Amino acid sequence: MKGLYENEMKLEFLSKSNNEAFARITVAAFAAQLDPTIEELADIKTAISEAVTNSIIHGYENKEGKIKIIAKIFANTIEVEISDAGKGIENVEMARKPLYTSKPNLERSGMGFTIMESFMDEVHIESVLGLGTKVTMKKVIEKQDEFDDNKRSRNCRSRNCIN
Repeated sequence: MKGLYENEMKLEFLSKSNNEAFARITVAAFAAQLDPTIEELADIKTAISEAVTNSIIHGYENKEGKIKIIAKIFANTIEVEISDAGKGIENVEMARKPLYTSKPNLERSGMGFTIMESFMDEVHIESVLGLGTKVTMKKVIEKQDEFDDNKRSRNCRSRNCIN
C-alpha cells in the first residue's frame, strides 16, 4: 500500500549552533530529488536555517535540547516540520510580526518568521508554553522539464542540431 508521501526522512540533533548548517544541508540534499532550481534550494536552506536558529536561540535559550526535523515529499512539494521541546512562544501572532524580537539584547533582527514566510509557500506555527514549538513549512517546486525540453527542441530545430 502506497502512503500519502512519496518519501520521508527524520532527523534529530542537539540544539547546538553548529548543527544548524548540518540541518540546512541535510534537508537540501533530501529536497534535491525534486530537481529544484538553485533559487528554490536556496529558499529552502534559508527557511530551515531560520527555523533551527529560532529553536536554538529562543526555544532552548542556549540550553541543550533536541531539535527534530521531519521532511516529506509528495508530488512536487516538500513539507518540512521542525520541532523543539523548548519553552514555547507566548504570543505566536506577535512573534510573526516583522522586527519583533524577544531578545533585543542579543541584537536579533526579529525577521525569522518573516523570512520563513517569504521563502516558503506555507508556514504554520504551533506552540505551547513550556512544551515547545513546531513550525511546518511547505515549498512547491516548479517543474522545469517540459518547458526546458520544448525550448531545447525549438533551439535545435533552428540550428539543425540533433538531440
